[in-house]
Amino acid sequence: MGSVTEPAPGESGLPEPTNGSTPVERDTRGDHGFFGQPRSLANIFGVEMWERFSFYGMQGILLIYLFYSTAEGGLGMDKTTAAGIVGAYGGGVYLSTILGAWLADRILGSERVLFFSAVVIMAGHVALALLPGFVGVGVGLVLVAFGSGGLKANATSVVGTLYSEHDPRRDAGFAIFYLGINLGAFLGPILTGLLASTLGFHWGFGLAAVGMAIGLTQYSFGRKRLPAVASAVPNPLPRDRIGLVIAIAVASVVAVAVLVLTGAITATNLVTWVILGTIVAAIAYFGVILGSRRIEAVERRRVLGFIPLFIASVAFWSLYQQQFTVLTIYSDEQLNRDLFGWEMPVSWVQSINPIFIIILSGVFAAIWTKLGDRQPSTPIKFALGTAIMGIAFLLFIPFAGGAANSTPLLAIIGILFAFTVAELLLSPVGLSVTTKLAPKVFHTQMVALFFLSVALGSAISGRLAEFYSSENEVVYFGVLGGIAIVLGLALAVGSRGVLKLMSGVR
Repeated sequence: MGSVTEPAPGESGLPEPTNGSTPVERDTRGDHGFFGQPRSLANIFGVEMWERFSFYGMQGILLIYLFYSTAEGGLGMDKTTAAGIVGAYGGGVYLSTILGAWLADRILGSERVLFFSAVVIMAGHVALALLPGFVGVGVGLVLVAFGSGGLKANATSVVGTLYSEHDPRRDAGFAIFYLGINLGAFLGPILTGLLASTLGFHWGFGLAAVGMAIGLTQYSFGRKRLPAVASAVPNPLPRDRIGLVIAIAVASVVAVAVLVLTGAITATNLVTWVILGTIVAAIAYFGVILGSRRIEAVERRRVLGFIPLFIASVAFWSLYQQQFTVLTIYSDEQLNRDLFGWEMPVSWVQSINPIFIIILSGVFAAIWTKLGDRQPSTPIKFALGTAIMGIAFLLFIPFAGGAANSTPLLAIIGILFAFTVAELLLSPVGLSVTTKLAPKVFHTQMVALFFLSVALGSAISGRLAEFYSSENEVVYFGVLGGIAIVLGLALAVGSRGVLKLMSGVR
């Protein structure tokens, strides 16, 4: 749902839970308090469901709040600038997953980062609900971005600590956990959108805050039942480096503040800064990994094989994340939202994708299981996902140039079905293959690279929205859809070479 599909069991990208030296093997099979699963799963299920409820509920009304006129309860911002802010915010969320993973690995452990991140998220939604105008937007989005990144990076890892390696309930437990994710993503935009359209935007943001508060409260009561390994710090930061880390953090905050106060960073160019920062971070990550003397030749080849997948992932997310930019504008201006004489809120469109995810996730899992070794290779899946995403954009063209609010709702449902198929071909597959291609000493950094591709694509989606208007829909959807299809075909043609670099990983 507008974000990376959560990694499969055992593929969170974070180091396996440890007690500081070696993995801990526990017998957890006697705990059947939650649908046959460990009781603590209920607490993590709840906090993740309510976090997704608040996250997508807020994001479902964010863009229209920014560009609706003050008479309509919005801030009256230019649509292209508003879309850029939403894109920069989306990129910031995924950039923050890197920070969240690092804090868990080196300082606090996954459970503590999860808890504190939930508190930060709630504070962000409260800011959006209570603080007026652009002050509330600035404070709220920064807090939600950092908090969501921290929670997203660690929730899956904490679920993994509830099971021993060979517990047969592990996969079922993750399936229940992912159900919570998509239930929250489905309900959030519906309820916040309903409140925003009837009582006002701040009521919608307030409901997101209430949802996060409910999730945080129920999680707090169950923290003591979590295994100690959930709070373990796998690779503690040496005490003599703590001062340096604090200095870097303070310097970074001061640098950003100076850039904002001097006008170098503005609402108009924020998304450009995020794009450039993400590109620099990705190049640096690739440079550090490929230049390291600690990796073997076969591992270096695998990292090189990941580069075409990284590029395809950026292209995919730059289109997919337009659900929260261009598609929101399109739904407001072009979509016929009349339901038996009642106008459906714009944000309800965001609830269509989670329904398809819930339905199709099991279908795709069954297909891959049935095909076994005969299933398409990872480069082919990436190629299909990118090309189908391009085809989804081309499906807008038959409705281009129509009268305002003339596109049938059924057409958008069909287009979002294509979005979901493309997502399931690329997103979970991408997380899985990243863990397989990662050099042993750079496991977390490689997963960070995949999240950087999502961050970059999300930010680009905001930048691309500047070129969209109802008058140039044929060109906009046609060019972007065509580029994605060409990239998909190019990856398919070059898949044998990519597989050769991947050195045995499919």
